Amino acid sequence: MKDIEAMRAALAVAQEALRTDDVPVGAVILNQNNVIISQGCNKREDLDDPTAHAEIVAIRAAAQSLGTWRLDGCTLVVTLEPCAMCAGAIAQSRISTLVFGAWDEKGGAVGSVWDVIRDPRALNKLEVRGGVLEEECSAMLKEFIQGVRKKD
Repeated sequence: MKDIEAMRAALAVAQEALRTDDVPVGAVILNQNNVIISQGCNKREDLDDPTAHAEIVAIRAAAQSLGTWRLDGCTLVVTLEPCAMCAGAIAQSRISTLVFGAWDEKGGAVGSVWDVIRDPRALNKLEVRGGVLEEECSAMLKEFIQGVRKKD
């Protein structure tokens, strides 16, 4: 599965977050054979859990699916640049590749505000590809934010 196909799958998962009025961020994790083994969307509102970001939900599901916390050889594809918490979890899970869509100029931790993943002191080195279907990912987030502002 190529980056664009996987990002389209993550965008579809992001739609699920809208059912609970959560920020529409979606993530999928691919195994070494490029098969989706887990997915997750933001569930903070649904679970009343501040750590229930799409990446964390997907990482937990992948670890359960594989029966190990080590996700070596796996690729995480997420619609928004990960925050510091998620970047740390990505590094700790030993994911090999990170692909993301929209940049997060306010809280991104993979190049926008910080670069937790590629910090030279980081123990786990992984490949990062950002900006995949950036326009589509950004549009979904902007539409959600505009809708929230209209409600206020």
